[in-house]
Amino acid sequence: MNGQRLLVRRDDLTQTRIEPFDANAPPAPGQVRLRIEHFAFTANNITYAVFGEAMHYWRFFPAGDGWGCIPVWGHAEVEASACDGIVVGQRCYGYWPMATHALLEPVAIGNEGFADGSAHRADLPVVYNRYQRVASGASEQHEGEVALLRPLFVTAWLIADFLQQASDFGARMLLLSSASSKTALATAWCLRQRPDSARVVGATSPTRLPFASGLRLYDEVIAYDTLATLPASEPTLYIDFAGDIGFRRAVHEHWRDRLAYSCAVGVTHHTAMGASGGLPGPKPQFFFAPTQMQQRSAPPPQGLGRAGLMQAIDASWAGFIGHATQGTIPWLTLDRRRGAGAIQAAYLETLRGSGDPARGLMLSF
Repeated sequence: MNGQRLLVRRDDLTQTRIEPFDANAPPAPGQVRLRIEHFAFTANNITYAVFGEAMHYWRFFPAGDGWGCIPVWGHAEVEASACDGIVVGQRCYGYWPMATHALLEPVAIGNEGFADGSAHRADLPVVYNRYQRVASGASEQHEGEVALLRPLFVTAWLIADFLQQASDFGARMLLLSSASSKTALATAWCLRQRPDSARVVGATSPTRLPFASGLRLYDEVIAYDTLATLPASEPTLYIDFAGDIGFRRAVHEHWRDRLAYSCAVGVTHHTAMGASGGLPGPKPQFFFAPTQMQQRSAPPPQGLGRAGLMQAIDASWAGFIGHATQGTIPWLTLDRRRGAGAIQAAYLETLRGSGDPARGLMLSF
């Protein structure tokens, strides 16, 4: 079978092409070839592309010649193995290219999974290099929800944990932009689970206001153009998932010295990005989830330890996924699409921000 992968121009994310490649060549000693079954695609993957150069996301699955391959989360099956400890038929969950196949070089192989030891990934964040084995006979019923929400939820949990460690920098209100995005929804859920949570407010476009409000994850949801209705005297912390420089400036000018902290996370409004120089109030600080994970994985008392951290995330995840799929207001519906053309269309739809926030894209070639 010939392989295919979706590439995008690094300097113009609207330009795409499908590149064929040989998926039949046997893996070299120590390598495995996996057939990618399905993967999720969300605004988080657009963030990977926008920060592809600065945060090295293009390096995970190199393309060259000005093109890039966006990483995605999903499931794959080992199709050929030249590596002891990895057998044909083994299914894995992890970080893949937008492609039919991936070639990995497993190291640190254990019962739960392995890491990709490929030389070009050696100095990249370990959280992206780990692959989890899927137990034989395990139910595939909720794999779509896991691929869609688990990576976003881990980021959301780490944001909430970071802010709790800092006592919300003294803020009494937490404002989240792009309130209908899945990462913002997960962050709001995590923040609301804390017994000492400050007031959580979401900001979104007027068209998405009914959706974000109806989930009851926020204490209040406002439209972007009604920001001035929020009290400027209340110490506020801004969590920016949109990356919209115009709205960021409006937030900083509204609260000025009463803005306790400005946390930059994502870029759902990537076309509205811009320089943040000259803003009143605190300088925006970029939140990089792997850094917080590394710090919290340290042994106690500095951190929770690797096992303790994952136990805490897993316990919280169980509640969140139940809310999203089985709660009193379940809000996630899977939207499965197949084929190279469908994948290109889904990518451009997400890039434009025109997708339905209640639907989660699950794609496969």
